[in-house]
Amino acid sequence: MISSVIDRWYPSATRERLAQRAALLAAVREFFEMRSVLEVETPILVNAAVTDVNLRPVELALGNRRLFLQTSPEYAMKRLLAAGVGDVYQLCKVVRGDERSRLHNPEFTMLEWYRVGLDMSGLIQEVVALLDALVTRMGGEPRPLRQVSYREAFQVRLQVDPLDASTETLVETAVAHGLPQSSADGLGRDGLLDFLMATVIGPALGVSEWLALTHYPATQAALAQLDPSDPRVVLRFEIYAGGIELANGFQELADANEQRARFMADNAARLARGLPQMPIDELLLAALEAGLPACSGVALGFDRAIMIAGGAKRIDEVVSFTIENA
Repeated sequence: MISSVIDRWYPSATRERLAQRAALLAAVREFFEMRSVLEVETPILVNAAVTDVNLRPVELALGNRRLFLQTSPEYAMKRLLAAGVGDVYQLCKVVRGDERSRLHNPEFTMLEWYRVGLDMSGLIQEVVALLDALVTRMGGEPRPLRQVSYREAFQVRLQVDPLDASTETLVETAVAHGLPQSSADGLGRDGLLDFLMATVIGPALGVSEWLALTHYPATQAALAQLDPSDPRVVLRFEIYAGGIELANGFQELADANEQRARFMADNAARLARGLPQMPIDELLLAALEAGLPACSGVALGFDRAIMIAGGAKRIDEVVSFTIENA
């Protein structure tokens, strides 16, 4: 009886894990201090949530106001960039509803940063330098970096071209890899691609290296620029290690009209899926209109980075309190 009560309230992390986390937080701050990147804070309560159909913002009522817990500090940090503050980073808590698994806790720590004048390739190199710094702080060895395009990853693993394959081909491929036919028929191209990435391709990426998956389809652009050499893809990347997605980065879109169109398209997709539509962040769009400097940015799941650096298998091992004992 006593043991079951303790299991309910006792923090999940040991003192050793807490000490490791503190050491890695210090390593992050040392890394950015050496590069003269400014640490900033932005609100956790925001007026406009993300429109991304794959995210579930948590809504709150504050008096008569409709507010949201941030899923990322991206919009506010871009307003700082537009105001001329230069290179910035932030370590903060974010909240995403309906996310709980070996790799997910609804509340988690995100490390996000933006570098003025740096392109996608340069930012990939910096992400890997940071990850190497964290791994070596824990006594590990740096890892080599390999870059693979999203298209190449699908062609090699599944013999399917994600840009040109028909929806019928994607349905057949997804069903062959375990997706029920009833689910596959209603997903659409990007939903099918997301399923195949999450269940087949992603878990095999970055086994003994840092793997940068680059040039996502334009339909998955989010806030990234189109590739001027091939507008079917965008200047977006994700970093994988041990089959785990660690980071998602963009060469940032600075066109306010294009960004508004993407927000509106997201809300249309939400409506089609029976999801609530999200208010568009007019303050972000105003900042883009005022002028966002050429930059690249990335969001890194800090808890997952700790897992990789310390050899943990579950996010529960590296956070002090999970949603169950929060």
